[in-house]
Amino acid sequence: MTDLNRRVATAARWSLVNTIVRRVGTFASGVVLARLFFGPYEWGLYAVGLLVLAMLLSLNEMGVSLALVRWEGDIRRFAPTVLTLSTLSSSAFYVLLWFSAPALAKALGSPDATLMLRVLCISVIIDGIACVPLGQLNREFQQFRRTAVDILNFVVNTVATIAFAAAGIGAMAFAWGSLIGNLVALVGFGLCAPRMLRFGWNKDQAKQLLRYGLPLASASLLTLGIVNVDSVVVGSVLGPAALGIYAMAFNMSSWPVRMVSETARRVSFAGFSRLADSSPAEFAGGFISAFTLVIAAAVPICVVLGVLATPIIVFVYGKQWAAAGLPLQFLVALGLLRTAVELAYDCLATRVRKTLMVMQAWWLFSLIPLLLLGAHLWGVPGVAAGHVVVAGLLVSPVFVVVLGRLGIPTGQILRACVRPALGGVAMGVVAWLAHHWLGEGFLGLAVAGVASTAAYVPFVLPIINRLRSGSAGAGEPATEPALA
Repeated sequence: MTDLNRRVATAARWSLVNTIVRRVGTFASGVVLARLFFGPYEWGLYAVGLLVLAMLLSLNEMGVSLALVRWEGDIRRFAPTVLTLSTLSSSAFYVLLWFSAPALAKALGSPDATLMLRVLCISVIIDGIACVPLGQLNREFQQFRRTAVDILNFVVNTVATIAFAAAGIGAMAFAWGSLIGNLVALVGFGLCAPRMLRFGWNKDQAKQLLRYGLPLASASLLTLGIVNVDSVVVGSVLGPAALGIYAMAFNMSSWPVRMVSETARRVSFAGFSRLADSSPAEFAGGFISAFTLVIAAAVPICVVLGVLATPIIVFVYGKQWAAAGLPLQFLVALGLLRTAVELAYDCLATRVRKTLMVMQAWWLFSLIPLLLLGAHLWGVPGVAAGHVVVAGLLVSPVFVVVLGRLGIPTGQILRACVRPALGGVAMGVVAWLAHHWLGEGFLGLAVAGVASTAAYVPFVLPIINRLRSGSAGAGEPATEPALA
């Protein structure tokens, strides 16, 4: 356990560096593009492209790449079969997308997005090939190498996108920039994991891989449906300009998910996989430690974004994006819930894959009617509010119950939320008062951010100290943290 924790901790630190560098860079480039080149309409077309791409990526290798992380033994023995399966399936999905792109773009309320879909989704094939070397890096906790490649991808992508935007090609700049960056990343991953890009075929291995991967791929598709069905509703009911406003709010609300959850998820599945066959106490202790840390890190970002939503949007992106303020206030709550649920998803994926698929289906099918109702009655804010109601009242309790059946006590999960919740309340009050007294300019936002963070620290500091000492909590057995 000591060696595993050391490797996980090192990987988590590099994963955090990766996330921070790329998210700060993405934020900065987004500001440039939103202020100088694109309005809500172009942003809406790009949101349509990302929506379709995300759906294809969830299925393109049918979940078999996760076997590279989970299975025991030498992965080079079955990696060629994984590569063949993932490349064939991703190519088939792209061909299907090419022919259906016009009808798909029209159904999403954005017929002008057809060419973007065809160019942007070439990345599906690239991802199908890159998943094999990437799987080896994740399995071995080689997050330093992944960080180097991801940052290179980001730099190339950003430079190319801004250059194409300045050349006046509109929303297509996103597609060409993304394609060029992903090609560079494919080369980088191939160099970081040599001898992993070899095609081969073994019928028995293919059957085992599909049996393992298809439930996870189905659950992943349902998860992406949950995250993206709102964009489908907004685009088809309200049009691309409204979708651009919603996409801006959703992207900002996803900051805690990306900053915190992505950092954890690069190592959480591998870490939980190592703990899956350990004692129930070790498995539960690993999850509670990870959950506590993730929630404590996500709360302050969500609180600041929620309390200061409109002033932050106007200051950063300009007054033309002010309409995104109200939906953002709802969506930050969703961002916090997603951060918790995604960690639970990775934990459950190591033990109850079929149950996980049913849970995700419940989330998706309970979400659709409420989002449609919200869009027709209240527009973009109605869709955002519907998302939060379903996630908070209909879905989160189900995850808590299933985790309890795996031996992770509900009481420990709730206790892990107490200090972050109290700190979040204090933080929100301080942020609101500072903004009310100092106004909406840079000074008011800066003081509100610093002062509210200072108010949060006394609540979260005992959590950090407890995790560092390896204690799961008062009155509970000490366990080694899985993601400390």
